[in-house]
Amino acid sequence: MKTEPVSLPPSSSKIVVKSRGLWGNAWRRLRRNYASLFSLILLAIIVLLCLLAPYLSSYEFDDVDYDNFSSPPSFENGHYFGTERNGRDLFVRTLYGGRVSLSVGLVATLVSLVIGVLWGAIAGFVGGRLDNLMMRFVDILYAMPFMFFIIMLTVAFGRDILLIYVAIGAITWLDMARIVRGQAISLRRKEFVEAAVAGGVSTFNIIRRHVIPNLLGPVAIYCTLTIPSVILVESFVSFLGLGVQEPNTSWGLLISEGVQTMDSSWWALVFPSLFLMATLFCFNFIGDGLRDALDPKDR
Repeated sequence: MKTEPVSLPPSSSKIVVKSRGLWGNAWRRLRRNYASLFSLILLAIIVLLCLLAPYLSSYEFDDVDYDNFSSPPSFENGHYFGTERNGRDLFVRTLYGGRVSLSVGLVATLVSLVIGVLWGAIAGFVGGRLDNLMMRFVDILYAMPFMFFIIMLTVAFGRDILLIYVAIGAITWLDMARIVRGQAISLRRKEFVEAAVAGGVSTFNIIRRHVIPNLLGPVAIYCTLTIPSVILVESFVSFLGLGVQEPNTSWGLLISEGVQTMDSSWWALVFPSLFLMATLFCFNFIGDGLRDALDPKDR
């Protein structure tokens, strides 16, 4: 029986399949999570409003309107969120307060990212006595009361916003270090790490090129969950009067002032609380979406 030769398609008709990387697949999955996508859009709007605060109102954050003390929201006089008890525009102060709260959250998270990832990666990968020494230092810092640390810094150096960055950044990296250490311990038993060790690659280069890049997924998720917790800590510290001081402001300080006048000026409490609550929900939903998008079991 004679068989006909099979003709192969020309090389020009080959179908090229473009593969997606880890972050490409994660973004595709994140777009299908409507709660996370909506939170991302809403968070971008909040950040944009805070950045454009000087252009959205004719008032400055410390301008006093002597004709409107504790006046309700009104578009006629330009006080969209009303004024607080000192006659200052609440809309502008809420947006300026968002700048401070968001910057504290981002800076403290960046400190947590740099120190925590390096500390945890070195401790988990090297192991042995160095691991015990580094993690015992973390345990000592955990034992320090946070509020006592804040009060001590305030008494020694005075009330300054930089102290908030230092104090919150000094504690947020501890959880990051523990998480990264656990991941690094599991990674050092992987085949590609053992191959790098057998090939004579130095410990520093293994940590830099193999361990840390493979930690970016859990680290990114934890960062999105650290930012709202840091903002909440800053708001709590400012609420107690140990954080941002006048004439500067933050959401926590505005909420603290709004609580004192909530019987007569409800808007002084409601609007800063809504911005704070919306920001916290956005970061938490984005963190949940990233966790699902980067989970290898669901991929």
